Amino acid sequence: MALARTRRGDSGFNYWPGFVDALSTLILAIIFLLSVFVVVQFFLSQEVTGKDKALERLNAQIAQLNELLSLEKLGKLNLDEQLSQMRAGLAAAEGERDRIKGLYEGLAAQGSDAAGRAGELSKALDSERQISSRAQAMIEVLNQQISALRRQLAALEAALDASERRDKDSQTRIAELGQRLNVALAQRVQELARYRSEFFGRLRAILGNRSDIRIVGDRFVFQSEVFFDAGQAALRPEGRTELDRLATALTELEQQIPAEIPWVLRVDGHTDIRPIASAQFPSNWELSSSRAISVVQYLISRGISPQRLVAAGFGEFQPLDPEKTEDAYRRNRRIELKLTER
Repeated sequence: MALARTRRGDSGFNYWPGFVDALSTLILAIIFLLSVFVVVQFFLSQEVTGKDKALERLNAQIAQLNELLSLEKLGKLNLDEQLSQMRAGLAAAEGERDRIKGLYEGLAAQGSDAAGRAGELSKALDSERQISSRAQAMIEVLNQQISALRRQLAALEAALDASERRDKDSQTRIAELGQRLNVALAQRVQELARYRSEFFGRLRAILGNRSDIRIVGDRFVFQSEVFFDAGQAALRPEGRTELDRLATALTELEQQIPAEIPWVLRVDGHTDIRPIASAQFPSNWELSSSRAISVVQYLISRGISPQRLVAAGFGEFQPLDPEKTEDAYRRNRRIELKLTER
């Protein structure tokens, strides 16, 4: 009868494989979390430098850390559940131990075999207690690692806030510089407009009131006949005289305008709509361009800086008068002078 009780006691006490599985699972989880922590430390050490892409990398790292933190929180909850299960198992084992101790005390007189068995059971219970203590120590280490990760996350958030503040300051400075630049450009434009007005006034005084020379908007317009014969790009003597007056006024203006203002005198050649198609000038493009270049080259010979002159040919494509009359043709054959920015 006593032997049968002992065997039933052996059958009820076979819980050791369950604790081995739980311990294995715990160790694997710890190794996984330590691996994740090492990987996170590696990426954090790599992502230290950078300026323009720092915000993007920090956002990505914060998202990764948030995911890892969520995983670690979930793992901690699982470990807490496993620890609770182990504690429940330990309590059950202690209850079983107490029951076995009672049996042991009742069977002490029946022989040394029962005493040896009770000693083995007591050692097994002590081993289980040691395992439970090690699991609690590991959980404490994991909690410390989670706290460290939280501190790193807080540091990253602080760095991100500082970067955002620096970006806002930079954008404010850029806006201020843009406003200053716009003001400076407006002042330059106004200053150039003042010199243009003085130049046109001086030209008007030099050239006098002539029907073949007039002002259209911001341009001085010369009829082509002032400088050139029909279908030609060589300057007439009368045209050279007019350009000498123009060069005198332009030389005085070049000395007055500050060097930092990027101005040029643009010489535009225009023809009427009737095609020329000569051997020297296959089209009105060539004729208008050659006339503008002739004027520019003569002004350069009179001492005007080449950097302040531009020659352009427009052919027949920018007419002043769209009518198809001799008077309209005469008006459209012209040389225009425009003082403008480079």
